[in-house]
Amino acid sequence: MFRTARALFGKALVIAEHNNLKLSPSTLAATQAATRFGDVTVLVAGKGCGSVIEEACGLKGVASVLTVDSAEYANGTPENFAVLVKKVQDAKKFSHVVAAHTAFGKSVIPRVAAVYDCQPIIDVIKIADETTFARPTYAGNAIATVKADVDPIKFVSVRPTSFEKATVGGTAAKEAFEAAGESGLCKWMSDEVDTSGKPDLATAPKVVSGGRGMKSGDNFKMLYELADKLGNCAVGATRAVVDAGFVANELQVGQTGKIVAPQLYVAVGLSGAIQHLAGMKDSKTIACINTDPEAPIFSVSDYGLEADLFEAVPKMTKLL
Repeated sequence: MFRTARALFGKALVIAEHNNLKLSPSTLAATQAATRFGDVTVLVAGKGCGSVIEEACGLKGVASVLTVDSAEYANGTPENFAVLVKKVQDAKKFSHVVAAHTAFGKSVIPRVAAVYDCQPIIDVIKIADETTFARPTYAGNAIATVKADVDPIKFVSVRPTSFEKATVGGTAAKEAFEAAGESGLCKWMSDEVDTSGKPDLATAPKVVSGGRGMKSGDNFKMLYELADKLGNCAVGATRAVVDAGFVANELQVGQTGKIVAPQLYVAVGLSGAIQHLAGMKDSKTIACINTDPEAPIFSVSDYGLEADLFEAVPKMTKLL
């Protein structure tokens, strides 16, 4: 009862990640996680992001939305956001500062925590109370329980796939906040936007991933064909494949890549190194295709096919 009462008096700031049009699904998960700490304020900073602000105001559990409309936040530059978050924190005195454990969140949270000489609590998968958190360690083979009761401010990044997403049903108040200006540490040059229309790997409900068994980047064409037949399916890859130059870096799934938890994960021609398993083992259903029956991927799969992928994948695609 004591812990519950303390949480009710807490205040959490969620740093929203968006494209100036829509909140990212990962931010919805971070917002839901932040409700464990008390009143939730969402910081929406960008340029011409009125639709994002309205979306944030409509989330259940959100008490208020801080809005900052300025060009330096249009492209999600972490250095600029870190300066802004410090300015917000100095003015509002939040007990917790929360972001999703994405490339954006992983860049902002440690920067701000360092300014306050606080230890960031990263990749949280469970919140026990306002000072106790669980996070994976040793490539996900162990779960560490972290007690953070010394630092006055808790800077937390949460794994989006471990929390439910905030739903519509709120009527939060809006409050304009003054921009903090450029950090002077970096300059945004350009973005390369994927215009293929394919589902985003981090949030796709189905994922087909290839490993070194694919042998070349050209052979990934068959995985794209399978993904198209499965529908609403993204294509991923192991780090070894990315390092070999078979596919682009943004397709990497694993400890140092993207963490995914789709309804269906199909592992093709990959052995299942612990670094890769750390990024996909929370998938609801895992299926694999491999010629080696001793490959570790079979131990975490719900369905396994011991077969040559170059024969099995085309047959599967044809049958779908």
